[in-house]
Amino acid sequence: MDDTEVRRLAREVFAPLAAAGVPGRVNRPLVRALGDSGLLGRLFPTPLGGTGGDGVSATELCRLRETLARECTEAETALALQGLGTYPVVQSGSPELGRRVVPAVARGEAVAAFALSEPGAGTDAAALTLAAEPDGAGWRLSGEKTWISNAPDADVYTVFARTSPEGGARGVTAFVVDGGAAGLSGEPIEMLAPHAIGRLVFDGLAVGPDDVLGEVGGGFRVAMRTLDLFRPSVGAFAVGMAEAAIDRAVAHARERRAFGRTIGDFQAVSHTLADMATRTQAARLLVYEAARAYDEDRAPDVTRLAAMAKLYATETAQFVVDAAVQILGARALVAGHPLEHLYREVRAPRIYEGTSEIQRTIIARALLRPAPEGP
Repeated sequence: MDDTEVRRLAREVFAPLAAAGVPGRVNRPLVRALGDSGLLGRLFPTPLGGTGGDGVSATELCRLRETLARECTEAETALALQGLGTYPVVQSGSPELGRRVVPAVARGEAVAAFALSEPGAGTDAAALTLAAEPDGAGWRLSGEKTWISNAPDADVYTVFARTSPEGGARGVTAFVVDGGAAGLSGEPIEMLAPHAIGRLVFDGLAVGPDDVLGEVGGGFRVAMRTLDLFRPSVGAFAVGMAEAAIDRAVAHARERRAFGRTIGDFQAVSHTLADMATRTQAARLLVYEAARAYDEDRAPDVTRLAAMAKLYATETAQFVVDAAVQILGARALVAGHPLEHLYREVRAPRIYEGTSEIQRTIIARALLRPAPEGP
């Protein structure tokens, strides 16, 4: 399926389903349509019930997210969250756990979520306090997660909890948790852009050794492996939104007349459009370079380039959407206008999966790391 067909599906199939959904809650018809279209299956390895061979490449993930975002941000986000919530199972779960979880997610029949953030541990992911207390061969989870996409409606969660009192990244373990498990409750959180996002409360929820992803105490590595794959694709989402904003601004500048000529003839507008397009193209190139670095396993470049891609692309999208609103004027802020929608959507990517400030810290640490000694 090429990009033209993906954009057609986004316009003709996914966008009407998105518009019919309940704001702030999981849109299951939309998720199922993504599964029926075959797009979700492309994210996951064929042996685990997907159609993606050995699994999605970062480049393919970026291409899907960029293309969908240009036409329907809700479809883009629904697809991305299915991947984010499930990829810890793909990368670090046992084959049995993968076969238990992935097929229904790939078909769009089950909704997945990635439960990392807590009230006191968002940006500082190593400061997790959700407790996993030993209970026979397993553990009991007690505590809270918040700002969790697809909560409280998800069918399956990847949950990161502290199995050891040792601080920092050590002692955190990743678990798979069923959305209907006893001891799990939650509530939605109303946001500026009405996404499905919420709070989860764990009250002695039981998990066993078969629910562990990776090694006990190795949960932080599980989270970072997943984020290294998905951070460049957040940049691709931002690029898609920027491209959509440029499309609207260019069309308006060609048609809108003022003082006897189209507003695109005014240097203030035309130079703004030039800056919008140039910065978006630069962001796109950086996103796909980061994706290639991941696909080619170019450590230690992967983490640095992923941080650069997410930082620059999301900051650029904020600038581009704001500039497009300025070009269109008040009409762009009328409820329901595509740019009004993008104006609300574009703010969150600078925060989730690591804030812009955290991305700068990651980049600076990579630059300041001692150079390897020569021969």
